Amino acid sequence: MVRTGLQQLIEDRRDLIKGRRIGLVTQPAAVTSDLRAAEDALIIAGATLTALFGPEHGFDGSAADGAAVEHAIHARLGAPVYSLYGAEREPTDAMLSEVDLLIFDMQDVGVRFYTYLSTLYYLLRACGRTGIPLLVLDRPNPVNGVAIEGPPVEPRLESFVGIIDIPIRHGMTLGELARLINAEQRFGADLTVLAMQGWRRSLWFDQTGLPWVPPSPGMPQLITATVYPGMCFIEGTNLSEGRGSSLPFEIVGAPWLDGYRLAVSLNALDLPGVRFRPVHFMPSASKHAGEHCQGVQVHVTDRNAMYAVTTGLHVVAACRAQNSERFAFLDSSWEGRPPHFDLLAGNAALRQGLALGYDVAGLTENWKIYEAEFRVRRAPYLLYGEAA
Repeated sequence: MVRTGLQQLIEDRRDLIKGRRIGLVTQPAAVTSDLRAAEDALIIAGATLTALFGPEHGFDGSAADGAAVEHAIHARLGAPVYSLYGAEREPTDAMLSEVDLLIFDMQDVGVRFYTYLSTLYYLLRACGRTGIPLLVLDRPNPVNGVAIEGPPVEPRLESFVGIIDIPIRHGMTLGELARLINAEQRFGADLTVLAMQGWRRSLWFDQTGLPWVPPSPGMPQLITATVYPGMCFIEGTNLSEGRGSSLPFEIVGAPWLDGYRLAVSLNALDLPGVRFRPVHFMPSASKHAGEHCQGVQVHVTDRNAMYAVTTGLHVVAACRAQNSERFAFLDSSWEGRPPHFDLLAGNAALRQGLALGYDVAGLTENWKIYEAEFRVRRAPYLLYGEAA
């Protein structure tokens, strides 16, 4: 079994928390191997928790995607719970007034636009500003640390779903990314990363021996995270990405699509590692709530062969091609500025090319150069070796 940073802290490195007032930044998926929550495990290990901080979805993980979260008091622990996904994204001096050490422990999904990375970015900036040390307890990249795929984030398109210029699928852990951000952004934070033991870059989450806890409401299982790097693009369109169903991001559809025809056209592409099956569904929430939709389910046949980001673009292109009059890209985002699709992609060219019916292969052909450059760029910050 892989031993997470949290497991090692409570079992072997209690010296790091002894006598210090701790601010804990976490969410419900940060558990021990026996499913104890991070805050409870730390308290049992002797930690004094003086402040709690929650990311998108809140400290308790119940808030909807994109929904602002308010500050609160923890009902059981009595500690303040500060939201880092509401009026503030970065801890203020007042929030940190009773904190000697910040601990960050979150389960990521290995994708650039998953917002826990942005929360980490702002924590590093705050720690660089205040001098408060930051201890990152590392966890696995659930979709492995080998695969790298996707375009860069272009200047002026940085956002909370694209806070730094890295590929969509970056193949790094949050501990490694903390090292990269702190160095490249020159934040100067007093950063310590408690690395995992036993994790290798080739491992998927179900090979770690660790229990899967959904890291957010729309991420119920590992297969969701597997297809998410590309299927999240659906968020930037008027298609349903399956929110309000039991298969978020695994299915896509709309009332004006023919699921059978869509499956036939996508399967004809013979994309590596995936097949498509026609589906009917009725979302109970989000886009097309209460409407009968047709579309497809993405079935992963070989997760190591699949190009998840490119697959998602092919799905968008096929839906648009079937009914270009009804298909649309959303013209804004949760942040109220450029189209959400552009923020997810990190550029406007993908949306513009898809809108004109350009071939996906042509739109993605220059990614290989950037991906190779990133593999070199990330090397100094890796904790587990490039080929591990």
